[in-house]
Amino acid sequence: MRAVWLTGFGDPSVLVAGDAPDPVPGAGQVLIDVAYANITFVETQFRATGAGPIKARPPLIPGNGVGGVIAAVGPGTGADLSGLVGRRVVTSLNGTGGYASRVVVDAAAPFEVPPELPLDEAVALLADGRTATMLIGAAAPKPGERVLVEAAAGGVGSLAIQLAKTAGAVVVAAAGGEHKLAVARKLGADTTVDYRQPDWADRAGPLDVVLDGVGGAVARAAFERLVPGGRMLSYGLASGEWAAIPPEDAAARGVTLIRPTPTPAELRSYVESALAEAAAGRLRPLIGQRFPLDRASEAHAAIESRATVGKTLLEVTLL
Repeated sequence: MRAVWLTGFGDPSVLVAGDAPDPVPGAGQVLIDVAYANITFVETQFRATGAGPIKARPPLIPGNGVGGVIAAVGPGTGADLSGLVGRRVVTSLNGTGGYASRVVVDAAAPFEVPPELPLDEAVALLADGRTATMLIGAAAPKPGERVLVEAAAGGVGSLAIQLAKTAGAVVVAAAGGEHKLAVARKLGADTTVDYRQPDWADRAGPLDVVLDGVGGAVARAAFERLVPGGRMLSYGLASGEWAAIPPEDAAARGVTLIRPTPTPAELRSYVESALAEAAAGRLRPLIGQRFPLDRASEAHAAIESRATVGKTLLEVTLL
């Protein structure tokens, strides 16, 4: 099969396309012919430094989220799996193996894609839809509350805007540059602010909820705009560093720092909810860029250049 290998840690050139052995499903597993692979910001950090939740070391095939069609099943484990063949599915792996034309996972792992939902959109929702759904559920914005969505034109941010609006919130979208702000407005943001400008936090106004996908100085400035009773959730570090908000500072201002700790069952429910909302036409993933599998290095470079919007996908095989 065709795959992309991480040959070492470093710049995007360490991602090299080549061949790999075809995986074979074992007992209770399924083989998926991959159509699209998801790329996350965490994967670009792992590629560059080896940091993050992935503990494997090169050489390896990176990638954690894929979508495709179940092509074969392994020997059964008390249940007939043959009926799964032909189903369109999306699935997460164990942190590696996704930048490839075939993958093997446990039969219980994939999510069947609703017939109304294109497969590429389902892949775009796999990680980011799960995260955005979790964030909005944990923040529980009330109608009329002001919710700041940082990195608003990104994969998670673009979905969080839509989910917050559905909850009745007033959305303040923060991003870098007019193009990204225009994307956020198109998605429904009520107010947009460019966090590259020194007065951006003042222009954002008082906030009830902060969804922090940037960290660093942006996170601190956003925290300072929270009113008593406000909530802050940090889920990303696009700036290169996590938000450093001391709990005592939050307590002194009457602000709650929320750090969700979902169970595996809850994580599955978030994905199922995102897929169902998209199939019903109430949630639209933004796919900003697509690259052929062999150009994964270019995809990583684009993400790191800050020029991308929404989700970046690798097109593996078009089914």
